[in-house]
Amino acid sequence: MTAGQGLSGAGTGYRGLRRREALDAYVMITPWLLGLVLFTAGPMVASAILAFMKWDIMSPAVWTGLGNFRIALNDELLAKSLGNTAFYTFIGVPINLVNALWLAILLNTDIHGKALYRTWYYLPSVVPSVANAIVWIWILHPQFGVMNAFLSLLGIQGPNWLWDSRMAKPSLMLMNLWGIGSSCIIFLAGLQNVPQTLYEAASIDGAGTIRRFQHVTVPMLTPVIFFNLIMGFIGSFQVFTSAYIMTEGGPRNATLFYVLYLYRNVWEYFKIGYASALAWILFAIIMALTLIQLRLADRWVFYEQELRK
Repeated sequence: MTAGQGLSGAGTGYRGLRRREALDAYVMITPWLLGLVLFTAGPMVASAILAFMKWDIMSPAVWTGLGNFRIALNDELLAKSLGNTAFYTFIGVPINLVNALWLAILLNTDIHGKALYRTWYYLPSVVPSVANAIVWIWILHPQFGVMNAFLSLLGIQGPNWLWDSRMAKPSLMLMNLWGIGSSCIIFLAGLQNVPQTLYEAASIDGAGTIRRFQHVTVPMLTPVIFFNLIMGFIGSFQVFTSAYIMTEGGPRNATLFYVLYLYRNVWEYFKIGYASALAWILFAIIMALTLIQLRLADRWVFYEQELRK
């Protein structure tokens, strides 16, 4: 065998190996591609088409153009659900962030048994949301609930929580604090990545605990705060399970959130086209809010790598 034949054979073997690797890669990602097409991309395309049609499942779909979107402009229940969702998001998300950060700071201190505390506070966030909702129905029950029993020990008459239209949304926001474990863990990871040299330099300059938190901890955590803020907004605008199980949107539509109203249009009113239009309106709202936050991030989010350039 000549040297040229050897090189040619080696090249053929290399190309064969590349082809086999490429084939293996395609085989491995095929389940994911099928899932993407069948359960994500396909329904999105179908929903985009149905948003311009009137369809109640039982009869053929009828093209209505922008008719569903014009109906949405004058839908009072839609406005109510959007207002409830905005209240839940713009008040609830900042409260959750502050509490998650405060808890992360506590769990970042050198206390005995902190691994146990970290596990304990994270556990509720991995409990299924349906189970959480059922537990909180019992906790907030005005007659037999733990919350009112505790308040009565302090001499306070507990409210009707979920059964009072003024207290229903704050009650769900209170319940949402139960699941701050995920945000807390992300804050904790951010706190442990803050260089100790910065704290030492600040201490040498005479900075106390509050100033070190204000001028070292918060600036270094801004990327983490930004991430949790984005995820919190997206999650809150899609709140559904707690309202569906605990209040069914009541009392008097006080907890009728956007996704719950969308669900009703599909499975109770069979307005598939209108529900599709609502889904795309929600997508547009979340996308707009996310883009606004990304645009504003340049003004307050600090990345340590920027100083190294």
